[in-house]
Amino acid sequence: MDRVSLSEFELIARYLSRPAAAERGDVVVGNGDDCAVLAPSPGHQLAISVDTSVVDVHFPHDAPPAAIGHRSLAVALSDLAAMGARARWCCMALTLPAANAEWLAAFAEGFRALAARSGCELIGGDVTRGPLTIGVTVHGELPAGQALRRSGARKGDLIAVTGYPGRAVAGLARWQRGERESGHPLLEAYLRPEPRLAAGEALRGLASSAIDISDGLLSDLRHVLMASGLGARIDIDALPLATPLRASLDLDEVREQVLNGGDDYELLVTLAASDLAEAQRRLAPLHLPLTPIGRIIEGEGIEGVPPRHLGRSGWDHFPEIAS
Repeated sequence: MDRVSLSEFELIARYLSRPAAAERGDVVVGNGDDCAVLAPSPGHQLAISVDTSVVDVHFPHDAPPAAIGHRSLAVALSDLAAMGARARWCCMALTLPAANAEWLAAFAEGFRALAARSGCELIGGDVTRGPLTIGVTVHGELPAGQALRRSGARKGDLIAVTGYPGRAVAGLARWQRGERESGHPLLEAYLRPEPRLAAGEALRGLASSAIDISDGLLSDLRHVLMASGLGARIDIDALPLATPLRASLDLDEVREQVLNGGDDYELLVTLAASDLAEAQRRLAPLHLPLTPIGRIIEGEGIEGVPPRHLGRSGWDHFPEIAS
């Protein structure tokens, strides 16, 4: 692969900036100045989140660069989806071990393609030298007072999940075994997760709380329960089980991956039972199932899950200092 001799600013101009003619009306000043200047929509609030992706922690070093670009943006956009926000702008801090022309072009294409499809404009960032690390800050908008939050779950609410959790961890296992089948649904689920932005917007006004499943379904459900001061009862037989998982694992292994796998970036929501049909109707045009898997109850903790699945607490970067 060819290495390119470019300054930081030439690298940004060649791979990460868009032509001035492509500027949007909501971006008053974009790439190329000390700061971006934005024009938020009247009557809306801003939702802002940041995610960092580190080589061989969040993605394999030998993953396709286009997938790395896609994934680094997708995991950040997923936080906007969980709040019901519409993606508008993003910034990227890119740390590279070297400026490799072929790698950069593919990385930028993967990042840009998802950004364009999501309506998210790259408005600035930074490029430095070091171990491959991608920091992405996303900015979204939503009507004032309509943010979906973790703390809104109510006693008696259904607990429901979009899509099919568990596929991403199975995809990672395949990659680690050396499998590289292009387009395999489990590999795609890990390498190119789909942020559920449209689903988050559609569920505003129906969902009482929401969170994206990044650390594992049970782990992220615990965040909702802690914020809402309630407990949960899960129907283990109601879990949505993806066909590729059922074809390769026994039932208990599939349930373990669904409950504790993580990296799925599906949405876990709570909502009144009377609103389930409407929520499913809103997601139908997205071809995205919404499956009820339990209820919110008084008390604390999670009932209905075999103890062998409850022992894990999800992903933690610093387990040695957990209290």
